[in-house]
Parts: sequence; C-alpha cells; structure tokens
Amino acid sequence: MTLEPFDLLEKKEGKKLYDYQKDALEKIFERIEAKSNKSNILFQLPTGGGKTVIFSEIAKRFILETGKKVLILTHRIELLGQTSRQLDDVGVRNKVIVSKVKELPDEEEYTCFVAMVETLNNRLRDDKVEFENLGLVIVDEAHYNSFRKLFKWFEDQVILGVTATPLSSNVELPLYENYSELIIGESISSLIGKGFLAKATTYSYDVSLHSLKVGINGDYTVSSSEKLYGNYFMQEKLLYAYQQKSLGTKTLIFNNGINTSKIVHQMFTEAGYEIKHLDNTHSEQERKDILHWFKTKPDAILSSVSILTTGFDEPTVETIILNRATKSLTLYHQMIGRGSRIIPGKAEFTVIDLGNNARRFGLWEEDLDWNDIFKYPEKYIQSIVSDEQMEREMVYEMPAEVREMFKHSPVIDFDIREEYTMCVKNGGKTKDVLEKSIRQHTQIIIENATDLYHAMDLIKTLEPDIKSRVKHYSYCISRSTESYLVWLRDEYTRKLHLAVRGNYM
Repeated sequence: MTLEPFDLLEKKEGKKLYDYQKDALEKIFERIEAKSNKSNILFQLPTGGGKTVIFSEIAKRFILETGKKVLILTHRIELLGQTSRQLDDVGVRNKVIVSKVKELPDEEEYTCFVAMVETLNNRLRDDKVEFENLGLVIVDEAHYNSFRKLFKWFEDQVILGVTATPLSSNVELPLYENYSELIIGESISSLIGKGFLAKATTYSYDVSLHSLKVGINGDYTVSSSEKLYGNYFMQEKLLYAYQQKSLGTKTLIFNNGINTSKIVHQMFTEAGYEIKHLDNTHSEQERKDILHWFKTKPDAILSSVSILTTGFDEPTVETIILNRATKSLTLYHQMIGRGSRIIPGKAEFTVIDLGNNARRFGLWEEDLDWNDIFKYPEKYIQSIVSDEQMEREMVYEMPAEVREMFKHSPVIDFDIREEYTMCVKNGGKTKDVLEKSIRQHTQIIIENATDLYHAMDLIKTLEPDIKSRVKHYSYCISRSTESYLVWLRDEYTRKLHLAVRGNYM
C-alpha cells in the first residue's frame, strides 16, 4: 500500500481551530521555516487550550508542505490513543508504537507515528526501527526529562516540544539546554476572558507542612504525605471543606498516596456520600467502569492518586480538591486544569486547596512570565515561597461554627507578633506576651461558658488557636524546635486551665 494522496489529506478537516490556535499554528511554522534542522522549539499553552488539536494540525501541515513524516512522543499510555484519534480526525494516517510492536515492516504505509518514550528508545537501541524521510519530532508534555534520552536519535530533525509549563521536572536539567526558543501561547486569564476556559474560585485552608519530607525527585515523599493527610484532623478538614464549598458537585480529589485516598473513600462513604477510589493498580476495565460512573453521575466524588493528572478529560468536573501539597508548578497546573474545561452551563469551577499550593505558586489563573521561567528556572525556583516562610505567615482563622461558640465575645483575635513588637519596644519581658494571650483566652471562655464543664470543653475547642499563637511566639523569639513547641503548648494549656478554674472558685 502506498501513502494516501495528499489531496485526500487536504480535504479531510478535523475540529475547527479557534483564532488563538490558528495564531499559534502560524507562529510555530514561521519558526520552523526560519530555523535550521538543528534548532529545537518549545511551545507553551495552558492545559485545556487544545495542545493536541494544535500539534495534530501541525503534523498534517508539515506532511503536506514538506512531504516528510512526523513522529509524536508521549510519556503516558493514555495519551497514545488520544493523540492517534486526533490525528485520525484530521486525516493523518498514523501508527501507534506500543510494546507489542517490535518492528515496522509497514512503515511506508504511514505518514505519522505515535510512540511512548521507553518503548521507542528500546526499539531504536536494538535497531528494530528506522524512520525514513522523517522531518519533524513532536514531544508532548515536554517538561518531562525522560525525553532527553531520545534526542540523540533525531539530530537531523526539527524537534517541537509542547507543554503547559515550560519548567523542567528537574531543575538541574533545564529545558533551555534542549530547546533554543520558546513560543508562548494564549494565557489562562485570556482564555477565561474569551470564554475558552472556566473561571476558578479558589478556597485555601492553611495546613502545617513542616512534617513533610522532600524526596529525590524534588517533591514531597508519599510516605510523609500519607502520614500528614492520613491523620484524623486532616480528613475532618477535607470533609468540612467539601461540605462547606462543594456539596453536591461533581468532585475530583487528588491525593499523594494510595492509603490516603482509600481513607478518604472510607470517610466520605461513612458520611453518606457516593465516592469511588482510583489508582494505578486498577485494571484497565476497572478504570473504564469507574470513569464511566464518574462521567454519568452528576454528584459523583472520585478520589484519585496520580493517574488523572494527564490524559484525562472530563469537562463536567465542578470541583477540584488538592488534598496534597506539591513543589511542582507543573503538577499544580495539571491538577487544577482537570476542572477548567468549559461546557454549556458551566462557566466556573471550584478549587479547594489543602496544601498551601496557591500560596506557593499563586492562583492558577495568574499570569506568569514563562519566558523568564524558561530562561532562568533557578531564579524562579528560588522565588517560590518556602514551607518555612508559609509557616511563619500562616494565621489561624477561627471557623464559623467555632466562632459561634464565642458569640458573646465581640473580639476573639490576638496578634502575637504585634504584641511581641510592642512588648520589646516598651522594654517588657517577652514572656508577658503569652501571659497576656492566656488572659484574653480566659476572658472569652468565661464570657461564653455556662459552667466549669462547658469552659473546659471550650478550652479544647481553642486548641488550634493555642497552637497557632504558641508557634508565632516561638518564631518571634527564634526558638522553634518541635520539643520546645510541645513543651510551650503544654505549659500554655496548663496555665489556661488554672486561670479558668480560678474564675469558678
């Protein structure tokens, strides 16, 4: 069989491109035509902007204009079928190279190939495949470093990387080492304003991340995340946030560990909500069944681990819950992007952040200087708010239901840092700051308690506030070891108990 006639390829039209997609297409081809084969180009476009649609059209146009073939590389098996189907839609005859494809005896029948990194690397290394007349290599999700190993095989081709976040998954392997130029597409805020992406409303709940540990990949380890997010208090915070902000909406929860996700599943089930858990240990059929249930049930809740960050498109998602913290800007954008698809009746979606991620990276829709991030990734990494800085800036906000317990007190706030500054300025003893805090806590307890037993219960209710005040005091005096904090909290609580009891004697 010979290649399909190019006139037939020209006649088949796929999805109509939006103006911003057409503009991106033209910019990319201008660069391809102006560059030599040795120059690699990187293209940035937000999740939900239609990167697959654009690079499928690029493949088609490149084949028509040059008569050469195209290779598209992905890092996830889910993206293989998605990419192949999009190529079919625009009339590009393509072959997917999976593990069972050992050689390409029918290579001449195709103008385009879609392959996963490891599979293709093995075939090239073993001299099992050799692409004839190949002119363009497109790298999807180009921020992943796994693609680097393949570049040596394509030194005579134009390489086009495509990503939503032109920041390498490893800061020690910056993208500018492999790509000479970055083309920036439409911004998230612009796509929202033009009605191509849904608007996100983000609710952030402060979480102490000091117990999290960073692994060799630069992100928080699963084991430390499981310990933090698997505990009772974090689970209660998650359920409370869902009930307050997203009750009855189609909700996708991202976790950083299978055990945490299973605990989430159990807790929501016991609370009477329909929820399913999905991770990479599920079979293909189980995954299809779960995703079908999620698609068809209006108020479905799906608790997942890693598997749905790329290659998953369910426009009906109304709420994204980040039940995890991450140091990866890319992962942050990928997770929230799962809720950004716009459909009739859905112009907005909700983001619940339980990992201080918005504090670290900024809101999802905020504009970023991608050119600067691409050229100077280390500078950007250093500018990101650290865990320690977030801890120091974190201010306890009393939940509405707790505030109701102290409704007879017009003022319940107490700024430790402000009181400390005034104390030092006036030449007082720093320990007087906590003594004053204890007196204020005692006052609001007495103002609202009906008896001593009720007062003791109110002390327990104030534990998060006590913890926050003690922590900020320790920062003020530059002494914040865990053992010291535990001792200081215990001492504070002991004195508060004595002070409250004294009012009932």
